[in-house]
Amino acid sequence: MTARSLAFLGLGVMGHPMAGHLAAAGHRVTVYNRTPAKAAQWVARHGGRSAATPAAAAADADLVLMCVGNDDDVRAVAAGPDGALAGMRPGAILVDHTTASATVAREIHAAAAARGVGFLDAPVSGGQAGAENGTLTIMVGGEPAVFAAAEATLGHYARAVTLMGGPGSGQLTKMVNQICIAGLVQALAEGLNFANRAGLDALRVLDVIGKGAAQSWQMDNRGRTMVADQYDFGFAVDWMRKDLGICLAEARANGAALPVTALVDQFYARVQGQGGGRWDTSSLLRALQEPGRG
Repeated sequence: MTARSLAFLGLGVMGHPMAGHLAAAGHRVTVYNRTPAKAAQWVARHGGRSAATPAAAAADADLVLMCVGNDDDVRAVAAGPDGALAGMRPGAILVDHTTASATVAREIHAAAAARGVGFLDAPVSGGQAGAENGTLTIMVGGEPAVFAAAEATLGHYARAVTLMGGPGSGQLTKMVNQICIAGLVQALAEGLNFANRAGLDALRVLDVIGKGAAQSWQMDNRGRTMVADQYDFGFAVDWMRKDLGICLAEARANGAALPVTALVDQFYARVQGQGGGRWDTSSLLRALQEPGRG
């Protein structure tokens, strides 16, 4: 692949390794992070250069990629006075990997189009491990021609990159992903709590039912750590509650019923009350084991 001039904005637990894959593939990468020290650390490890603002990082880039926290962060980093769009040239493409609302995706798409810039909302699934191993799943919203121009670059840190429809479709698909995960994790937590209270060997239970219809990614990757009461890793409860809030708001707008999702969101609130905001999302088991807390 021909080397491209790229910018990556946001070097958190996801963005840092994602940007690293781009540098390892031979692209010229300029990074920006709200905390400059993190950008300096990335440059020391991967090369390239850092910039003081999103606009400066994006100025010479063919493709600008970003992964930040929430809707307000997306608006500031993409469309603020020193945001990426202020520095991007017509014909360049902005890709947002943040899990955010479909509303903000459509806002940034319109702002980008007004400047002659392409835009894709492209949230990811696969967690920190997927980012580090380059095996993320990316669900994308935007125009087909813009997607075609960015797809190969996104493939450096993904095992699947799929265009789901027009602007906002990537974010809507990520909402479906989070809705499904919430129900699966709660069911797994309830099953393991039941196994423990019934006096069963929970690890043996997982081994048996994991070979049948109950098998899931959550069971394979989180079941044993749940039994071991280990939650200091992975996708944090605080982040999941942010995502579920987006899902519930969209459901209120489109009329979809999400009774289980709403209930699981409250269980996550209980985990937060137990001090587990930064615990892995599989910590729902704690809410069942310690029902009087939180």
